[in-house]
Amino acid sequence: MDHFSCCSFLILNLVLLMTGRGVMGATFTFVNKCDYTVWPGILANAGSPRLDSTGFELPKDTSRSFQAPTGWSGRFWARTGCNFDDSGSGSCITGDCGSGQVECNGLGAAPPATLAEFTLGTGGQDFYDVSLVDGYNLPMVVEGSGGSGMCASTGCFTDLNRQCPAELRMGDGDACKSACEAFGSPEYCCSGAFNTPTTCKPSVYSEMFKAACPKSYSYAYDDATSTFTCTGADYTVSFCPSSPR
Repeated sequence: MDHFSCCSFLILNLVLLMTGRGVMGATFTFVNKCDYTVWPGILANAGSPRLDSTGFELPKDTSRSFQAPTGWSGRFWARTGCNFDDSGSGSCITGDCGSGQVECNGLGAAPPATLAEFTLGTGGQDFYDVSLVDGYNLPMVVEGSGGSGMCASTGCFTDLNRQCPAELRMGDGDACKSACEAFGSPEYCCSGAFNTPTTCKPSVYSEMFKAACPKSYSYAYDDATSTFTCTGADYTVSFCPSSPR
């Protein structure tokens, strides 16, 4: 290889390293805009590697970022009302993952909890959503940056805890259960005879969630207006974001 070809090869590889999603994956940045501390949880799906943390403390007005490889899929949420001792042992009022520690160690959120779900596509196209299927505990918004395609922001700015019906309310209004969690019936859970898109329909409760948070999943088959795509982006997950003007 001559000198010119060698330099061209090195420059090409440098460009690929700097810009290629096939190598770099995506950066997730968590921002806490709440008036209180939250403890985000991270659960990688089966077959995806764990990120640098599975759960951590995020004081108000702070942020923290993680790198995820291409092909990674999993979910994020925020735990609230947590009480951990100096050894990191404790629990949370909402979104608790049951590990008894700050790190969730492969365990998911106990409903009700607002969830952000991601699949970083190996072809470059990512799929993401904010789901209220397992209920709601705080406002959350996902925004993509530096990508191509639609890359729309999604999530829920509304504080649903303030308008949660009494039959769905958890504790002193700490969170709002889904109808499935509250009543356990197949028509609300999209289970049994109701486990298809044609048999499972929106309920008065999921429609309330949808009206308040139009871009979020409100029940299991709410795909058409709730799943978003982007190519080559990094993502910011904001807890308690300010409403758009």
